[in-house]
Amino acid sequence: MPGNTRGSASGEGRGRPALALLSVGHGCVDVYQGAVAALVPFFVAERAYSYAAASGLVLAASLLSSVAQPLFGALTDRRALPWLLPASTLLAGWGIALSGLSASYALTLLCVAVSGIGVAAYHPESARVARLASRGRHSAMGWFSLGGNVGFAVAPLMVAAVAGLGGLGYSPLFVLPAVLGGALYLPAARALGASGRSADGAAPRPGTDDMRSFVRLSLVVICRSVAFVGLSTFLSLFAQERTGGGTPAGTAALFVLYLGGAVGTVLGGNLANRWGRVAVVRWAYLVAVAAVAGTVFVPGPGLYVCVALTSAGLYVPFSLQVTLGQDYLPTRVGTASGVTLGLTVSVGGLAGPGVGALADATSLQTALAPLIAMPALAWLLARTLPEPGRPRPTRTDGGTTSRPPLASPSPPAPPAPPAPPAG
Repeated sequence: MPGNTRGSASGEGRGRPALALLSVGHGCVDVYQGAVAALVPFFVAERAYSYAAASGLVLAASLLSSVAQPLFGALTDRRALPWLLPASTLLAGWGIALSGLSASYALTLLCVAVSGIGVAAYHPESARVARLASRGRHSAMGWFSLGGNVGFAVAPLMVAAVAGLGGLGYSPLFVLPAVLGGALYLPAARALGASGRSADGAAPRPGTDDMRSFVRLSLVVICRSVAFVGLSTFLSLFAQERTGGGTPAGTAALFVLYLGGAVGTVLGGNLANRWGRVAVVRWAYLVAVAAVAGTVFVPGPGLYVCVALTSAGLYVPFSLQVTLGQDYLPTRVGTASGVTLGLTVSVGGLAGPGVGALADATSLQTALAPLIAMPALAWLLARTLPEPGRPRPTRTDGGTTSRPPLASPSPPAPPAPPAPPAG
């Protein structure tokens, strides 16, 4: 009805300020995930860390986050915890801010791990609140994910500006984005209230969980994460080695990787509106196979073109995987968000020390080459994913499969009996 359409559009319009603030806040948190990889060359240069030791910092940020993130997701499924957004943002910021002050490797690991816990606490609850603000629209969730991608892109520039000019001793300045992100929550909560929604709760979502599809999607997320985190951890050093351009060449390569993610996230939402989410995810990972191979083997400036294509191939599925996970688990949105949004980055860090140890024993190029298999595995797994809302093939008695109709036609009503004669 026209009136209802206008009301819905009006509600979405009032939710946009909240979504914009949440997107910026998302960037203020994810800048710290990107900062860990961006700091690796500085720890190698100032503290003479080996590749394995440097990748251990990425592991420290990822290990506790990988374990804690689903737990926070399950917790937010039971109870809304909007205060986690500012608290976790500040925790993520302070961990990175303090990581450059101690010469002790153990204390540095601890600080980075604390930052990872903050990131783990933030993502499930932020995705739940963003879904409220977006009314579940895929394109709107894409804009929320875009904020995190921009945070990643800003991270190497922030690290280069602070640590590049003043060294690791200037790391307390890294807390500034966390202060901004924490302060943004209050106006975001007010904007949600003005749009008729509240961050303190949400109406229960009807539907049946499809755990088998969600598990397969989670494996896709893991493959994507290993490729992305393994590449981003060593890309700066690898670009310096391949181009001979020094630290600026490495910073530029990492910036291209993260900035391309911002473009890929928006592009993914637009493509999915036309072709469907699962189809777009499959094609994106096929592109990523060739792009990662080019990043590893193409010499000279061509490396940057391959990095940009890699970024697009790995980020086009980013927000689509979030909404797919939420649709596969409609009764456990927090858990789905914790896995598909947060673990997309953090679980890949678990493979980082293996890549670093192989690089120490051989070369960076040899260590990065196995990452080409990760998007290929993601593509194979994505081929088994159904599009939520579409009927699945059913097995007939003859052993063949058939797809049931979208709606079963109702049998025709029997004719009405003739009226009895009057009188």
